[in-house]
Amino acid sequence: MSNSLKPQLADAVKAAMRAKDSARLGTLRLLQAAIKQKEVDDQRELSDADITAIIEKQVKQRRESIAAFEQAGRTETAEQEKAEMAVLQEFLPQAAAPEEVEATIASAIAEVQGQGISGAPAMGKVMAIVKAALAGRADMSAVSAQVKARL
Repeated sequence: MSNSLKPQLADAVKAAMRAKDSARLGTLRLLQAAIKQKEVDDQRELSDADITAIIEKQVKQRRESIAAFEQAGRTETAEQEKAEMAVLQEFLPQAAAPEEVEATIASAIAEVQGQGISGAPAMGKVMAIVKAALAGRADMSAVSAQVKARL
């Protein structure tokens, strides 16, 4: 199985060690630990898609933490989380343009409505199609809000 993200991560860890960038190094090591844990749990080598899903989950956790810290007035901790999120986002695919997100949502809704599905089940079907098309390239919580508004 050809993985390009794992060696890329390993190289980034080595570069951070050489540069003595402890903040970046810590974030990358946490990511590597999460990947290794998933591999041990599943007892298999992870694909790039699996690794991207782990990175997305980590980024989502950072977003939620940032919101909580800013609400609590802990700006220093929020800045640290933002820095970690920036490091993680380097390993995600290029973000999709808003027009591409809109077009994907529109085609998914048309496809689901063409099957005669409406209401709450349609939301799940549309999100499944959109998530497959935009995996790692869009904030799924924002996309979910857009889909909900359209349905």
